[in-house]
Amino acid sequence: VATAGGRLVAVGERGTILLSDNNGQDWRQARTVPVSVALTAVSFPSARIGWAVGHSGMILKTADGGETWARQLDGKQAAQIEAAAADAEAAAAGNAASPTRRQRDARRLVEDGADKPFLDIYFADEHNGLAVGAYGLALATQDGGQNWVSLMGRIDNPNGRHLYKIMPFGSGLMIVGEQGLLLKSPAAGQAFAKLPVAYPGTLFGELTTPGHALLVFGLRGNAFRSTDEGANWNKVDFGPPVTLTAGTRLKDGRLAVVDEAGRILLSGDDGATFAHLAAAKINAATGVVEAADGGLVIATQRGPARIGAERLRPETPGAGALSQAAGK
Repeated sequence: VATAGGRLVAVGERGTILLSDNNGQDWRQARTVPVSVALTAVSFPSARIGWAVGHSGMILKTADGGETWARQLDGKQAAQIEAAAADAEAAAAGNAASPTRRQRDARRLVEDGADKPFLDIYFADEHNGLAVGAYGLALATQDGGQNWVSLMGRIDNPNGRHLYKIMPFGSGLMIVGEQGLLLKSPAAGQAFAKLPVAYPGTLFGELTTPGHALLVFGLRGNAFRSTDEGANWNKVDFGPPVTLTAGTRLKDGRLAVVDEAGRILLSGDDGATFAHLAAAKINAATGVVEAADGGLVIATQRGPARIGAERLRPETPGAGALSQAAGK
């Protein structure tokens, strides 16, 4: 789920795209969605221009705030882009005699067809974006998706681990992924290098704090915080070993993280500690965003849920009520 100006846009199974113009209280379906595959992430750099990604290497674009969508790319095209980039890299290095590892991996992508999902997409503006996914799939565009280029040769991920989440960090970007993979690019267009994290499990999300700390989180409630741009890490206690799936930074600087048990956890001390927001039971959470009215909207396995802004006041964490609604 993402904000598109004052609108909320949620994407999910079987090509479902839902829109809300009243901060998540009511939802309706987008008018035109040209696919029926599961959609995994959505990004809006402006109120009207946005992208969604999903299974079968699908990338969709909207120019009207999510009302109608058009297909920009699929998995077959993504594989061909990587294959061409791998061949060009080998030719430039003078490796014409036998295929390089990257070329062999690219050929397998082509042979497998359009079965590799994109898992996240991030656009800094209406022109510059990055999509990442399973088996290290990574493409970038500088012209609003008219053309895509492979970034797989510029990411330190030789084993093709899954890439789950992209986040801006300073003047660059960070990516978290499978088996404790944490990647940092110091500036747009530059290569991604690994940052060490003393955790071998999968990371699903990352947040920056108002104090410029970095928080990464993932499987079984594991989360780590760094105050020196990833040089050193401290474990953050999230209680029960439940997978942490998504997070967001609120306008007031607090952090909100959600998990597979449907818990909402809030931090008001720059990510050092988190407290469980007492709430009615919701389903496993897959995404979270702050609505324009200060409420939280949570993507779950049974549709979007909303928590009113009154529930989030630090002095009254138990006030108010939770609402949950499917698309209307």
